[in-house]
Amino acid sequence: MIGRVVTLVRTLPYLLALFPAALVAMLIPFALMLAGMSMALFGLGLVLIPVALFGVRLWTDLHRRWAGTIIGEPIPSRLRGFTGGPLTWLRQFIGDPTTYRDLLWVVLQVALGLPLGLAVLVLAAMPVVAVYVMAFWWIPADGDSMLIPDVRIDSLASAIGSGIPVLVLSVPALVYAVPPIARGWAQLTRFVLDSSGTEQLTERVEVLTETRAGAVDAHGAELRRIERDLHDGTQAKLVSIALRLGIAEQAMKDEPETAATLLQEARTGTEAAMGELRTIVRTMYPPILTDRGLVGALRSLVADSTVPAQADLEDPGPLHAAIEAAAYFVVSEALTNIAKHSGATFAVVDVRRVGDRLRVEVSDNGNGGVDEGKGTGISGMRRRIAALDGSVSVQSREGGPTVVIVELPCAP
Repeated sequence: MIGRVVTLVRTLPYLLALFPAALVAMLIPFALMLAGMSMALFGLGLVLIPVALFGVRLWTDLHRRWAGTIIGEPIPSRLRGFTGGPLTWLRQFIGDPTTYRDLLWVVLQVALGLPLGLAVLVLAAMPVVAVYVMAFWWIPADGDSMLIPDVRIDSLASAIGSGIPVLVLSVPALVYAVPPIARGWAQLTRFVLDSSGTEQLTERVEVLTETRAGAVDAHGAELRRIERDLHDGTQAKLVSIALRLGIAEQAMKDEPETAATLLQEARTGTEAAMGELRTIVRTMYPPILTDRGLVGALRSLVADSTVPAQADLEDPGPLHAAIEAAAYFVVSEALTNIAKHSGATFAVVDVRRVGDRLRVEVSDNGNGGVDEGKGTGISGMRRRIAALDGSVSVQSREGGPTVVIVELPCAP
């Protein structure tokens, strides 16, 4: 019984809001009509119609979130920002099937939500009115007070005789009827406002197209970086080594000491060039991942961090090399950002497998206020993770803390 009461408390507000929400929805057609009529007035409709439709999208997104809480499964948000000019805005909304789902939902909300919400309001008010009448039957009222037809309330006995049956009928009706009705309304909301399989497939193709473009850009930037590092660093050192060896070869007979010095410098330059090559290789796929695995490699990163850090790591099992490398670089980039920008005194690295996703979380107690437009490395991280069909979330309010959460697919 307690569980049913808890469910009632969770679902009743959802249905009680139906009536006022339907009243608000009744104003939406008038707003759209006024926006359309303004089309003839200096073309204001080109702006007002998209703005009105954006307001409808905000309204339906609110109901998507609320219905998702009732069902227990989130309904994806359909909110998108404006891009381009007014004509582009109008084309975006007119060409979006979600717009017509939103408008259909407004019609259903008025046609079905208004009477259903009113009925639930009356049902929820009945126990309150019954208790009030039994407690304050003696207060004079305009006209005859009645809870049950043809039964006047003019004494304590008549008040109790009317109030008890109302309570006995209305309270169980609330407890047993409201949760199923709320779930049914939420399911209807999802049926109307959630995207169809075809729409989801289209969106998936669009996302994959964007991530593919990002992956190509990231790959091109990575190749240019490697080329730059080889040209400016390793290649220059190898040219210098070749020059020293040539001079040493010529000076070997007449100036053996100079030749020995040049050979020593060439050896030192060779070691430096090899070190740079190892560094470049590590940026492509860190050898430590092969030697120690992901958990061991991350423990090494945490141990070498200039900011004191704690590692909370679970062995995720076998992963694709690209996923391991991405997780490694995320932690490396995040710890580097913390050391450079955050002013933090402590960081935590948490890595674990959640279902078929690898979850990497790096948090710190620094100043917060991460601005991705100021070269913090987050944008590059997003491109790398998006190319693997992953997601990046950054929570960083002013004053801290900062939490970077990355999820990567790791299904076999």
